[in-house]
Amino acid sequence: MSQPRIAFLAATTDVAQTARDRLIARYGEADPNAAEFIVALGGDGAMLETQHRFLGRNAQIYGMNRGSVGFLMNEYREEDLPARLAAAQAALLHPLRMRAHSNDGRTHAALAINEVSLLRETRQAAKLRIEIDGKERMPELICDGILISTPAGSTAYNLSAHGPIVPIDANLLPMTPISAFRPRRWRGALLPSSARVILEILEAEKRPVSATADYTEVRDVRRVEVREDRSISMTMLFDPDRNLSERIISEQFTV
Repeated sequence: MSQPRIAFLAATTDVAQTARDRLIARYGEADPNAAEFIVALGGDGAMLETQHRFLGRNAQIYGMNRGSVGFLMNEYREEDLPARLAAAQAALLHPLRMRAHSNDGRTHAALAINEVSLLRETRQAAKLRIEIDGKERMPELICDGILISTPAGSTAYNLSAHGPIVPIDANLLPMTPISAFRPRRWRGALLPSSARVILEILEAEKRPVSATADYTEVRDVRRVEVREDRSISMTMLFDPDRNLSERIISEQFTV
């Protein structure tokens, strides 16, 4: 079997950089823009940064854990990497597209692989109106914030906010409130992946809200539109014994 062209990208930590040097010495180094495979070294943050860097190209990205949590990463091993890449199973992901309209009249666009979140900026709770596919679903939600997550991101901030974990192929988007005050018992919703969501900030100047798509933040927003962008695909590779679908299912039984 011929040696595949592999590019190695690492987080800035010493352990990730050392792993990159060792792997390059063993397998060589390809230009990331021409590589057959991109190996991301670090934690889930490194994987997220690598995905954003290659959005639109649908690169074959394989992560190896040289970070802390590493939910989206495979086990780090230096030996037999070409064979592991050849045997890896693919998970196809689509990002969320956010359009945030700020109080100054500007419109900001960004993509999110994990989630789009709205958060209050001051001591006062946010007041939000929720519209889905042109129909008002909640005239007023008083809360610290709200988030809409991809299936891959459902095990991240969404899970910390007590949102549901969603299988990778479920075609569902969790919508999860953050510290909802009114309606007090509302725990969120599962939306079809085709849903067009509009979040309108009520009393936007008195109760300012920021909107964040992964690590792109827009302050003082008045209206935020969110939808899944199926025109963009991302491919993550996982070892067969620990593919992403299995990890998401297993996470639901973790106590």
